[in-house]
Amino acid sequence: MAATAQETVALLARVPVFEALEPEDLQRVADVAVPRQFEAGEVVFREGDDSDTCYVVRSGHARAVRSNVDGRTITLASFGPGDIFGELAMFDDEKRSATVEAVDEAEAIALLGSDMRRLMRVHPDIAAKLVTAIARRLRAANERLARQSFQTVQSRVAQVVHQLVEQARAEGAGGDEVLITVTQNDIAQLAGSSRESASRFLAVLERAGIVSQGRGRLTVHDAGALERYVF
Repeated sequence: MAATAQETVALLARVPVFEALEPEDLQRVADVAVPRQFEAGEVVFREGDDSDTCYVVRSGHARAVRSNVDGRTITLASFGPGDIFGELAMFDDEKRSATVEAVDEAEAIALLGSDMRRLMRVHPDIAAKLVTAIARRLRAANERLARQSFQTVQSRVAQVVHQLVEQARAEGAGGDEVLITVTQNDIAQLAGSSRESASRFLAVLERAGIVSQGRGRLTVHDAGALERYVF
């Protein structure tokens, strides 16, 4: 079902990059948004493609991946409702630095870079607010990378699982237990560790009763306990 203009404005208001915009500016962005749908496993764009569009997830999930020279695929990030990816396309048309693919059936709104640049030329205050928001995201990413460089594998894995729990709750998961559809390999890649190291620590968490594992899924029984492993 296509989103109404009001729903699109509400979705944009949830996105950190756009949250500082005034309602009339959000409406201007919504006016140039194009609804898109993706099947599970469908590629949104590939590494090396021209960067001409950014996307905001309305429903479903996507992930950013890169391929190593040895053929292995590494998951860099995951995206759920309210997340934006490819946002640098609003500012330039450089090549994509990663491939993004739908994990399950997903709906998104697409924002053409040319449309956004036209908006920013006509309304410079939009440009100023977007640049500030992007700068904050880059600063946060740098701080996260710096922090991860000092973290143990256990700390990184616990942090990734905790973030996935928070994402699931933001999408409506309730109760004390939270089911996450994710593989050990996905967790390892997001944590920047080997699958073997991530698997060993997940087994520790399982013996402690904090999580239980299934094929392609993880049930978190005590999300608060995960924080004890994050430092």
